[in-house]
Amino acid sequence: MKVVHVELGRHLYGGARQVAYLLDGLAAWPGEHVLVCADGAAIATAVRNPAVRVRPVAFGGDLDVGFLARLRRLLVAERADLLHVHSRRGDLPAVLAGRLAGVAVVLSRRVDNPPNWADRRLKLPRCDRVVTISAGILEVLRRAGVAPERLTCVPSAIDLGPFGEPRDRAWLEAELGIARDAPLVGIVAQLIPRKGHDVLFAALAALAPRHPGLRALVLGRGPLEAELKARARSAGLGDLVCFAGFRPDLPRLLPCLDALAHPAWMEGLGIALLEAAACAVPIVASRAGGMPEAVEDGLNGFLIAPGDAHALADRLDRLLGDPALARRMGQAGRQRVAQRFAVPRMVEGNYRVYEAVLRERAARA
Repeated sequence: MKVVHVELGRHLYGGARQVAYLLDGLAAWPGEHVLVCADGAAIATAVRNPAVRVRPVAFGGDLDVGFLARLRRLLVAERADLLHVHSRRGDLPAVLAGRLAGVAVVLSRRVDNPPNWADRRLKLPRCDRVVTISAGILEVLRRAGVAPERLTCVPSAIDLGPFGEPRDRAWLEAELGIARDAPLVGIVAQLIPRKGHDVLFAALAALAPRHPGLRALVLGRGPLEAELKARARSAGLGDLVCFAGFRPDLPRLLPCLDALAHPAWMEGLGIALLEAAACAVPIVASRAGGMPEAVEDGLNGFLIAPGDAHALADRLDRLLGDPALARRMGQAGRQRVAQRFAVPRMVEGNYRVYEAVLRERAARA
């Protein structure tokens, strides 16, 4: 089989990193694979599988009709059997290009928000299979009317290899100026409304008097950066919160945390949760979307109701005040990731989808 993969994200965020894991892992399976990415995208150099051919293309946004035509021509020229659309950027024109080229179409769905009009009318009906990264997303789509036989859940994965760094607070102190003995809570998320940074700030205000020297490390970037910095200052948290932006060295940073907070209102699964668990860091996350699949309440962390700053403060207080509990939960998290979110398992899950879709198309033909 020949599969063309489309991932148009410019940065190596969670979704693009999953595509890189997949393409590298597919080296162990029969078939040819081509990656279509945006010009200058980070994923072009992140894929280590030398058998994958990378085809950068110009992409001007979701309304770029020229991209649709360029991708259709590429699919025909490559004699592709199947198109796997990974990126939300350009997913509709990519799906339409696949249909016009007459190839099977598989779409990855990484968000748990209900499908909009374009999803329901134009995109999802033209996909042979929709692969969700969590059971929570699958259920959202099923309730929206997508036929269950066209849905498959293949959870995201983590390569445990890079996430085995030792805790090095002396390095963190030199790097970011955070005292090595300071209680440290982190959040790894885009700076957008749905990630719940305000909920964390409210919890930090309650926690600070109980934990002298408390610091919070905010990792990520996004359109709310200036606003969130202003809110932190107005809440009296200016010296407590460190905005560190997007960092490529998460495997070294995450082990320095005493706990990861992820009070998102919605989340497909949460790659940051899996990465923190892989680093043996206990987690407090919202009971929403696919997050309960990454965090088992009482095992590798705690789950709270979305928006409940009081509960977030309480659970973080328990972890900061009981290092033995935090260690047990952290170790349980790493074991859980190794068992349920390993890269080979994710790769096989996607490959079996390709086989099933092509088998079904052959039977219909």
